[in-house]
Amino acid sequence: MIKKTLHIILFLFSCSILAQENSIHISASLDTIHHTLSIQQEITYINTTHEDLNKIYLHNWGNSFKNNYTPLGKRLVKDYKKDFYFSEENERGFSNVEKITSNHEELDYQEVPKRNDIIEIQLNKILPPQDTITLSAKYTVKLPKAKYTGYGRTGDGYHLRFWYLVPAVYHNGWELMSNLNMDDLYEDVANYSLEIDIPKKLNLESNLYQYKTEKEKLNHYYLVGNKKKDIILSISKRKKFRVFKTKTSQIKTDIFDKRIDLILANEIVNKQIAFIEEFIGTHPHTEILVDGNTVNKNSLRDIYGIPNWLRPYPENFKWEIRFFKALTSKYIEDVLILNNRKDYWLTDGIETYLMMEYINKYYPDITVFGRFSKIWGFKKYNLAKLKQNDKQAFFYQFSARRFFDQALTTRADSLSNFNRKVVNPYKAGLGFKYLQDFLNKDILKNSLKEFYKDQSLQLTNSKAFEKILQRNSDKDLDWFFGDYIRTNKKIDYKIKRIKQLKSEDSLAVTIKNKRNISAPVSLYGIKNDSIKFKTWITDVDSTKTIKIKDNDFDKLALNYEQIYPEYNSLNNYKKPNNAIISKPIQFRFLKDIEDPNFNQIFFNPNVKFNLYDGVILGVNFNNRAIIRHNFDFNITPNYAFRSKNITGSFSLGYDHFFEKSKIYKIRYGIRGSNFHYAPELSYNIFSPFVNIQFRRNTLRDVGTKFLLSRIIYVDREINPVDTEIESDKYRILNFRYVYSKPDVIRRFQYAVNGEFGDNFTKFSTDIRYLKFFTEKRSFNLRFFGGFFLYNNSDGNFFSFGLNRSSDYLFEQNLFGRSESSGLFSQQFVVSDGGFKSFFKERSFANQLMMSANTSVSVWRWAEVYNDFAMLKSKNSKARFFYENGIRLNFVPNIFEFYFPIYTNEGFEINQRAYPTKIRFVITTSLDRIYNFLRRGLL
Repeated sequence: MIKKTLHIILFLFSCSILAQENSIHISASLDTIHHTLSIQQEITYINTTHEDLNKIYLHNWGNSFKNNYTPLGKRLVKDYKKDFYFSEENERGFSNVEKITSNHEELDYQEVPKRNDIIEIQLNKILPPQDTITLSAKYTVKLPKAKYTGYGRTGDGYHLRFWYLVPAVYHNGWELMSNLNMDDLYEDVANYSLEIDIPKKLNLESNLYQYKTEKEKLNHYYLVGNKKKDIILSISKRKKFRVFKTKTSQIKTDIFDKRIDLILANEIVNKQIAFIEEFIGTHPHTEILVDGNTVNKNSLRDIYGIPNWLRPYPENFKWEIRFFKALTSKYIEDVLILNNRKDYWLTDGIETYLMMEYINKYYPDITVFGRFSKIWGFKKYNLAKLKQNDKQAFFYQFSARRFFDQALTTRADSLSNFNRKVVNPYKAGLGFKYLQDFLNKDILKNSLKEFYKDQSLQLTNSKAFEKILQRNSDKDLDWFFGDYIRTNKKIDYKIKRIKQLKSEDSLAVTIKNKRNISAPVSLYGIKNDSIKFKTWITDVDSTKTIKIKDNDFDKLALNYEQIYPEYNSLNNYKKPNNAIISKPIQFRFLKDIEDPNFNQIFFNPNVKFNLYDGVILGVNFNNRAIIRHNFDFNITPNYAFRSKNITGSFSLGYDHFFEKSKIYKIRYGIRGSNFHYAPELSYNIFSPFVNIQFRRNTLRDVGTKFLLSRIIYVDREINPVDTEIESDKYRILNFRYVYSKPDVIRRFQYAVNGEFGDNFTKFSTDIRYLKFFTEKRSFNLRFFGGFFLYNNSDGNFFSFGLNRSSDYLFEQNLFGRSESSGLFSQQFVVSDGGFKSFFKERSFANQLMMSANTSVSVWRWAEVYNDFAMLKSKNSKARFFYENGIRLNFVPNIFEFYFPIYTNEGFEINQRAYPTKIRFVITTSLDRIYNFLRRGLL
């Protein structure tokens, strides 16, 4: 006890002689009944700027859980999470500030408009540079459930972060930031002292030194820390953190696998500390808290999706890598005080770079799929050979090829979730690997050490690192700190030609820059799959020719070791004899990563069904690698067992992307198919199309906008005894504009459609709106309106249908498209009038139709639907229809059932053969299922 008391006295003495650090003292009491902290806080704030201050801002992130309209509430909805939006009042949190004083005088304060987690305090007098003011605040924090952000009330206690008032940083103006569930609060270090009372049954663990005094009904904790920030408290019935001791520090962590031997775990931790310190230096604090929740939350762990129970990796590998990620994160973020909304690329880059170096040193041969890479049939795939350190370039290219990548200087709160958690950290880490190889390893390592030492525990930014690296290098690095960091320009070089200079025994190699960034490019000479020559080439703006010695290479290659991220690596190889490399065709089952040595064709089984063809089996051939090309093709020959015919489909398409335009891409293509639409009657479709997809305002916006224009040629086979009519062979020019915004709370979509046939012109619109009232209950509205500008067609083949259209464009996946009775006639696809019931009265309109379809949730996936419609045909009066029933919406638009109850023709439920009136939705479209599952990720 005496030793602990002396430790506290020494700490307080050290704080008293330190200058230029704020100090924060907190006295708090935890109420576990109401889940509140009653806090009295003193902040000694030093004006370290060169300006007079008349106001001070405090971050009050505890108040970000107040309602749905805080920046956090809105952000969670944007992230496709609705649990907080529909949470109960007692599950949320708030921070209620009773008063703020200075020298016993009350100060005026207010919440910043539209940012209720930031407090603006008006000072009673000017605070000059280097002067000090002490602010006293009395407030209560209601702790929310931890399920929303990972911080708050847990199952057995509390895990607290960002729970107290913190002064905002002033750097050329106030750096204000609201809580957006990104754990990136920009705060300066301070000297902390905390006193907190908690019930006796609970334990407290933190990233401060602590002393515990037991009282009758509670435990009193005294916590202190010098030059600290981001105070984390873990309060629970059992202690969760384990301590590992190293030569220079002790590591407290809740990231631990109980199956791992403690001695081995301690050896791993010591190994990792030594590795990190070799690259960046020593952590200034002797006690480091490694909080697993902090690390897990802002990364997509195991994105390749292998369950833990399969154990694909060597023993302890997953825990070791996960802990290394957490440890490097604390080494960087505890010590380097940057604004991670702006300069996240630097911390992310260093962390990813260290991870890549660690894996390269200790696990260079571990693949992404671990031991499963050796399974027969899979081991020859390029995907099976993908090493752990190959995935960074792979995921960058996956995003860049679709132009979903964003510049590393894009504010973190403007990045898509996938870019923030995966792509941008990977690109930043690859950038450091790029620098390491281009400069040489020691220059980068020494610069990182210098930056870590000089900028330790003080406000800094990426410019400081840039100055250090530029000073230590004699090479031009403007390309890196310019285009590579500040833009999403993509690197793509190719070897244009190789000329043999026999008189000089050398090769003249011409390299072409295919894009608009001039970055260093590495050239390799390869013989027997080994690197025999390597050099770096700079200043390749358009083309550049260099001379190298002719050493009888098998081939020359660019970026052979995949050091830097590249847009397209398929054009990086060329033989010295300039022979046109005729790449052999390689067939791969399902999919694989692209291979520069082959023209790949992928094949997979294709199974379909319709009533007339029966079971349809075939093989789909395509060139769609996991990372798609701009040009793609699909050819699917099938055999139909019932019709005993060869059927199938094909498509060809080319995507033209636009980098700086309101148009995201234009897809040009043609498609066609041949199947049966009735017994022994086939149809052929041929359709050229142009699809213009418009760019989203930001990549965080969900939804899409596109304009489709196409001509559909249809040729339907007829019985030999029948006479051909206009519905047997026709062509239609179609224009369709679709706007879709599938928000997690409110979803809105509309389509405007125009069709121009030989004998008719028609226009229609389809508007849909979905509003959730709770997590499980919603209201759904659809409006359809359509009219013929003129209509000289015969019959109702091209008319609007009330409960089922004729689908003359062959867009719908119907099992029995010509059936008027039986099970397959009951298949339901939302189109035209959208009614589910069958009517005795004629239910087509060849002039005008308007309908409204509504449904309201009543319990889980059960809904009540009500539909209204007006139909008008030529030379007849308007007709009105009504229906209601029960909808079982198990998976929206994928698996549903409709049970009609009442229509304007009477009750349906008590009529004969009621089962024949039930409608169902079953889709076999993999695209629709995939789009349903992927929402909120990209």
